[in-house]
Amino acid sequence: MVILHGLFGAGRNWGAIARKLAERCKIYLVDLPNHGDSPWVKDLTYESMAASVADFLRARGIHGTACLLGHSMGGKTAMTLALSDPAALQSLIVVDIVPVPYRGHQNAEIIDALAALPLDRLKSRVEIDAALAPSIPDAMLRSYLLANLRRDEDGFGWRINLAGLKTSLPALHGFPTFAAGTQFDGPTLVIEGGRSDYIRAEDRPVMRGLFPQARFETLPDAGHWVHADAPDAVSALITKFISA
Repeated sequence: MVILHGLFGAGRNWGAIARKLAERCKIYLVDLPNHGDSPWVKDLTYESMAASVADFLRARGIHGTACLLGHSMGGKTAMTLALSDPAALQSLIVVDIVPVPYRGHQNAEIIDALAALPLDRLKSRVEIDAALAPSIPDAMLRSYLLANLRRDEDGFGWRINLAGLKTSLPALHGFPTFAAGTQFDGPTLVIEGGRSDYIRAEDRPVMRGLFPQARFETLPDAGHWVHADAPDAVSALITKFISA
């Protein structure tokens, strides 16, 4: 199983669930470009990320045999690969996202808030968190974002490429266009958070038009970060899916 994180995330976000699933299959936690330990690029698109993931699968000899799991931006990347190269994967798990444009996003504001932090003058993560709080009051979101901090002898910096991500937001908020009739016919599980607004009732036909085997599972008490809000339930759904 290859797991792709969401925007502002990293593979390690899925570490707890990966440990639960490791008894069932080999798990790869991937850092997508401009995130984690992966290279920085100026322009990020779903097509380019899908190509990078395909190269990753080939390099490890699992092209065509893997279950690909993606959350949010990672889910759109996984869907792009499934539609552009259906033979690249055996099955697909998409977490709280569908192949439609984002709505009501605040990602540009988040990037601006992070870029505005005077990291050269802040001496601790506590100080950085306090400085970010007026712009981003949600403590859980701040914790998620500040996991991208790195520290070395020169002080704090970012693991994520803020400038590259901001340039790429129009592409990341959308979804590629595919020729009429394009589908991924493999087993597909969609896990959605009941408290999230990323998937609406009118989106389900769009999803099923591209992924005819898509089966939706809703976790009522989870928000968009389903794997953080309900890790045991997510693990159980994934285990059932890959065991079928």
